[in-house]
This record gives sequence, C-alpha cells and structure tokens, in this order.
Amino acid sequence: MMSEKLKTIKELADELGVSKSYVDKIIRILKLHTKLDKVGNKYVISKKQEKSIITRIENSKSTTETHTESTTQSHTKVDAEVDFLKEEIAYLKSNHDKQLTNKDKQIETLSNLLDQQQRLALQDKKLLEEYKAEINDLKALKMPSEDTKEEQSNYRSLEKEKDFVQTIQESYESEIKVLNQKLAEQEEQIQEIQKEKETKEKKWFQFWK
Repeated sequence: MMSEKLKTIKELADELGVSKSYVDKIIRILKLHTKLDKVGNKYVISKKQEKSIITRIENSKSTTETHTESTTQSHTKVDAEVDFLKEEIAYLKSNHDKQLTNKDKQIETLSNLLDQQQRLALQDKKLLEEYKAEINDLKALKMPSEDTKEEQSNYRSLEKEKDFVQTIQESYESEIKVLNQKLAEQEEQIQEIQKEKETKEKKWFQFWK
C-alpha cells in the first residue's frame, strides 16, 4: 500500500481545483475520515478513497449545474411573464384613457346640445308669453250693443286672429312639452355617462394601488 503514490487532502484538492475544506467535507460525508491512513503528521488518501471522493465531487457539480440551468429557465419564464403583464397593463391603460376621452367628448356634445335646446325653449317661452298677452287683449274687447257692419267685420277678424293665436299657443305648448322631455332625457344620459366614467376611474385607481 505504501508503494502507491498517495495524496494528501490538500494535494487532491489542488488537483481537482477545489478548496481543502471542501474535500474534507466530502470525506466526512462519505464517512472516510476515520479510515484515512496517516503518514508522518499528514493524512493520506488511498486510490479507492480518492476515486470515491472524485465521483462524489463530480456528482455534486452535475447536480449544481442542473439546478443552475433549471433556475435560469425558471427565471427566463418569469421574466417573459413579467414582460407580458407589463404589455397588458400598458394596453389596458391606453384603452382606459381612450374610453375616458370618448366619454368626455360625449358629455361635451350632450352638454352643448342641452344648452342649445334650453336657449330655444326660453325663446319659445318668450314668444308664447307675447301671444298670450295679445290673446288677453283680444278677450278684453267687448262687442257693442249696436254694431255697424264695419265694426262687426272688424270683430269677426279679431275672432279669427284670436283663434289663430290660440292654435299657435297650443302648438308651442306641445313643442315645449316635447323639448322639456328631451332635456330631461339628455340630462339623465349625461348623469349616466358621468357616473360610468367615475366608476371606471375608481376601478383603475384601485388597480394601481
């Protein structure tokens, strides 16, 4: 046995390119530390023990490399998922901003239309009041007890004008009623759009919290 070229723990470690403490750890794992021979004041390793130690170190390296490769693949997969989520968030944010812009335009359009219809309604109301005043003036007229033909003719003309004004009054009242109904529907629509916009903004804020 002594004719063999036996290596010390440090010599084997240097040959394998690892630390002496690592080789010593492998020896203890293999429970060879009680079986080493001692030459002088140094422990030496037999060929059989050396083979066992080298095999164990190579297996450890293989396991480490496999774990490293697996970890790298896992990280690559995670990075791909993170990139996908970033793209998805950017898309959702862009789409959300477009939706809010469209809602703002709808609200602005409806508000302008509502304002126009309110002005028209005020104009019609003013015109209707003028016609009502004229009707009241006609009602105040009284037919004389003894009318001349000319007075009777004038009275009949006034009666026709009164009927005409009454017809116009009814027409305008009907139009104003329709306008008021449209105004109410548009106000309700604006409130619904505004509520939907606020709900989406709230959900988006909670998403980013």
